[in-house]
Amino acid sequence: MELKMNGRFWIETDKGPFLGFGRVELLEKIDEFGSLSKAASAMNMSFKHADHLVDSMNSKNSMPLVEKHAGGGGTFLTEEGKKAIILFRQLEKDVSEFMEKASSGLVF
Repeated sequence: MELKMNGRFWIETDKGPFLGFGRVELLEKIDEFGSLSKAASAMNMSFKHADHLVDSMNSKNSMPLVEKHAGGGGTFLTEEGKKAIILFRQLEKDVSEFMEKASSGLVF
């Protein structure tokens, strides 16, 4: 039987989780909809949880990834937020390629 490696990763700071698959997807949805409420809804996530994740990411970076405008003004990614998505997706590709190479020839 041929085996294949699979796994997930996340980026942490000394304060805890910073970026992972779900958080990056949330950033992408915020960018798509311009609304935290719509992004949360698209992910079947409560607004409160999505807001907590955004606050958590913003607090763990030197510059905010997301800007929230009160009073229905929308929610937007900053340039830092867009860079974070690009970085994470590149790391995701690199890790996937590494696992594919490392698992070639694994047999049980």
